[in-house]
Amino acid sequence: MKWMKFLLGISLFWGTVCGVKAEETTEPAFEPRKTIFEHLGDEYGWNMGRWHLPLPVIVTDAAGQWHVFSSARLLEQQEYEGFFIASEGEYEGKVVCRDASGALYRPWDFSITKNVLALFICVLVLCWLVFPLKTWYKKKPYEAPRKVRGIMEYGISMLYQDLIVPVLGKDARRFAPYLLTLFFFILVMNLLGLIVIFPGGANLAGNLAITFVLALCTFVVVNFSGRKAYWKDIFWPDVPTWLKCPVPMMPVIELFGVFTKPMALMIRLFANMLGGHLITLVLISLIFIFAAMGPVVTGGATVVAVFFAVFMGCIDLLICFIQAYVFMLLSAIFISLARPEEEQESKKLSE
Repeated sequence: MKWMKFLLGISLFWGTVCGVKAEETTEPAFEPRKTIFEHLGDEYGWNMGRWHLPLPVIVTDAAGQWHVFSSARLLEQQEYEGFFIASEGEYEGKVVCRDASGALYRPWDFSITKNVLALFICVLVLCWLVFPLKTWYKKKPYEAPRKVRGIMEYGISMLYQDLIVPVLGKDARRFAPYLLTLFFFILVMNLLGLIVIFPGGANLAGNLAITFVLALCTFVVVNFSGRKAYWKDIFWPDVPTWLKCPVPMMPVIELFGVFTKPMALMIRLFANMLGGHLITLVLISLIFIFAAMGPVVTGGATVVAVFFAVFMGCIDLLICFIQAYVFMLLSAIFISLARPEEEQESKKLSE
C-alpha cells in the first residue's frame, strides 16, 4: 500500500503543478490532435525537448537548380531562398515554394528528414549487431560467442532451424539471408521507436511508405523466384474450364491475390505499430487535457494515464517481436507457395 500512496502523492503534486501552469501561463491551450500527429509524422528536424537537431534540406526548384541548407532556417515559419514549410493545406508540413505566378508547388524533395535519419540509425545498429558475429566466427570458428553476439547467434539459429527450414526446406539457405534481415530490421526499427529520447522515438513502422517498401521487397522476391507451377496455378488453375474460359474468373481472382498478399503485410505492420503509438500518446495527453479541471481530477487522471501508458508500453514491446516474426513468417510462406515441388522431384522423393 505504501507504493500506491507514494504514486498518488506524486500524481496529486503533478496535478497541482499542471493546474497552476494552466491558470497562470498565457501559453495557447494544449492541442492533443496536433501534438499527437506531429509526433507520429515526419519532420525536417529532430525535436529533443529543449534542443532541436537540424537536418539538411535538399530540394530542387522549378528551374532545376539544387538548394541545400539546414532545416533550422525554416523553423517558425521562416522562408529561405523562396522555400518554406507549409502550415496548412494540401502540403502541410512539407517544404514548398512559389512559382512566378505566386502559386504553391511542391519541389523535388530529397531532404534528410527525421524518418530518413532514423532509418540510417537503424541500419547502423543492425550492422553493429550482425557484423561482429561474422568476424567472431572467422577468428574463432569453434568457440561459442557471448553477450550480444551470443544473443544474436541464438536468435538466428532459432529462427533458421525452427521456422525457415521447416517452411522452405531445401530453399532455406537461399532465402534465409533475406528473411533474417527482414526480421531483425523490423525488430530494431520497432524497438527504437519505443525509445522516447534520441536516437529513438521515430515512428518508422507507423509510416506507410516504409511498410510499403518492405512489402514490395517481399513481392519482388516471391514473384521473381516463382516456378512454372506457381504461374500456371495463377493463369490456368486446376478448376472447371467454365471458370477459366471464356470469362477468366479464377485467373483474375488468383492474379488479384498476388497483389493482396504483400498489401496485407504492409497494412498489418503499419496498423499495429501506429495503433500502439497512438494509444500511448492519447493516454499521456489525458494528463494535460484534465489539467484545467483542478489538481484532484488531474491527479486521478495522471494515475490512470500513467498506469495504462506503462501497460501499453509493455504490450508494444511484445508487439515489436510479434510483428517482426509474423512479417518474416508470412514472407517465408509466400515464398514457399511460389516454389512448389515439381512433379518429377516429388516422384523421386516418394520413391
